[in-house]
Amino acid sequence: MEQRIFHGDIKPELVAQKLVAHFNRGNLKAQQIGGDSQITVQITTKSAPSSGGQTALSVNIQKVDDGVSIYLGKQTWLGIAASLGFTALAALRNPFSLLGRIDDLAQDIEYIQLSEEVWNVINDTMNSIDAGHELSDRLKRIICPYCLTANNIGSSSCISCGAPLGEQQPRTCSACGFVLKSDDTACPNCGKRLIS
Repeated sequence: MEQRIFHGDIKPELVAQKLVAHFNRGNLKAQQIGGDSQITVQITTKSAPSSGGQTALSVNIQKVDDGVSIYLGKQTWLGIAASLGFTALAALRNPFSLLGRIDDLAQDIEYIQLSEEVWNVINDTMNSIDAGHELSDRLKRIICPYCLTANNIGSSSCISCGAPLGEQQPRTCSACGFVLKSDDTACPNCGKRLIS
């Protein structure tokens, strides 16, 4: 399960609508379940697809402080594997049978790339509303560990009590948007090594 966090003024409904609009076509069916702060978009093959195997994928969109957390469930591969296996077996028996299975093969390859296409739609949506993995200005505050006063980024000392703020600067993972602790050397969400 892959999770990414996007910061900004983002409504889960907008992301869900974009996914449904993009994937509710051809052999795929997309539907939205839930609303407000937590929405799941299910993307599945239609019950009788014209080509390719069966697959399903769920996209969970949840409102978090100043953004959304999006994670993809595990994609079901059994139908795709069966279809690819049948194509391979048919090709072993008669190589010319591949000509009749080109549509199935192309559809199976498209299904294998489904999660990548979901992330592309989500990234395009975020770019269109100026959202991303970087903390928003509202969250770019340093909380003083002594008096709990919010201070601007880059402040060396607290505006209220004068305590040193030092390593309190907030940051996010550039790959997935996860808010990091000051002593993290790798992102706890996606595992990306962090550059000091």
